[in-house]
Amino acid sequence: MAQTLFISRGLAIAKLAEGIAKNLGTLALLLLLLPFNLALVFLSMIKNIISGKGDRAIAPNTPTEKKRILITGAKMTKALQLARSFHRDGHEVYLVETHKYWLSGHRFSRAVKGFFTVPVPEKEPEAYCQALVDIAKKQDIDLFVPVSSPISSYYDSLAKKALEPYCESIHLDPEVTAILDDKHAFCSKARELGLSAPKVFRITDPQQILDFDFESDGSKYIVKSIPYDSVLRLDLTRLPFSEMEDYVRSLPISEAKPWVMQEFIRGQEYCFHATVRKGKIRLHCCSKSSPSQVNYEQVDNPTIYQWVKTFVQKMNLTGQICFDMIQTEDGTVYPIECNPRLHSAITMFHDHSGVAEAYLSDGEPQEQPITPLPDSKPTYWTYHELWRLLSIRSLAELKAWWQKITKGTDAVLSPDDPLPFLMLHNWQIPLLLLDNLRRLQGWVKIDFNIGKLVEIGGD
Repeated sequence: MAQTLFISRGLAIAKLAEGIAKNLGTLALLLLLLPFNLALVFLSMIKNIISGKGDRAIAPNTPTEKKRILITGAKMTKALQLARSFHRDGHEVYLVETHKYWLSGHRFSRAVKGFFTVPVPEKEPEAYCQALVDIAKKQDIDLFVPVSSPISSYYDSLAKKALEPYCESIHLDPEVTAILDDKHAFCSKARELGLSAPKVFRITDPQQILDFDFESDGSKYIVKSIPYDSVLRLDLTRLPFSEMEDYVRSLPISEAKPWVMQEFIRGQEYCFHATVRKGKIRLHCCSKSSPSQVNYEQVDNPTIYQWVKTFVQKMNLTGQICFDMIQTEDGTVYPIECNPRLHSAITMFHDHSGVAEAYLSDGEPQEQPITPLPDSKPTYWTYHELWRLLSIRSLAELKAWWQKITKGTDAVLSPDDPLPFLMLHNWQIPLLLLDNLRRLQGWVKIDFNIGKLVEIGGD
């Protein structure tokens, strides 16, 4: 017993030391890259001055009616993109984040009129809603556009209800969000509407999986947590396989935390984002995808578009919705899951002037939704690409990587608004690392797109 306790303590100390070294090492690397970031920002500013655009570059248009826009999720690139899009059309933008992310680098954007912090919605839902109401009243907000985290989508629906007396919201009602955010309920709803969808089973006990007759069913399956899990969501182990009992029983499946067993569909994966008003798609984009995607390049896929168009029409939805889809060799599309929130693929609209109007107006009856411009550059995140560069093992991989860099553009760095790029990498992330170091907390990866450290059991 004493020996076991000694070994356990030794492992805990080793893990703690590893976490400290990881935080310190990453901080050192970010510091070494500071001159690189400063150079990029300086060159962007010079380019902007030489071009003669100045402040007009980020706000060239004067709207017929100036609106005040309240956007949550300030730590995320997609919130910055929306802020820039609205500001370019002359609207006032106010960003919001939870208290933990007061350090958001995006608050320094020229597109942002004001920045506020609020309580964590899942911990203090009433206080969160009230804080948004207070901001909306004080700033005379016209439109609430939540850039939700996976956990906060439902609470933003509650906030929509609380904000109804004060402003319009581009978000779904709570009961609709609950359906779309539930992988089992969503696929079941799609089938109910006559659309293609994979077979799904709600799992509340590991024994349900072990008792399932895979042989008679004949399909392969994957299991996923219905409540969002930033780490386990990347586990795509296919069932069944020999000696899978230990794996299945290791999963945190319970009545309180249900999972879904979903038919595995083989094919090309896509992410499809749509901003919709009254059942009509106003804006959409589509990109080839993967379980952890941080590169977006527009592709036209009429079959997926028609599936989504039918779904949002029959549900009469208003909000921001993204779908993970699989298209098989025979052309059939299957929804893997629906996320009732804005997708990072919105960064593909970085040079499109019609985004604000798409959010603010229902459009004419025959008006077509906007998509990324045909010559718009694909988006990536420089620091994710630098990490990928370290894993390149062949000349072919290096050429492909270089082509992606030269063909695309960084989703954060903008010539007329360069400061958020510097503050994200040399303010926001370093301060989060220092906080983790203070708390002796580890992390799985850094997500520069979302602007956070991905932690086991984290937000």
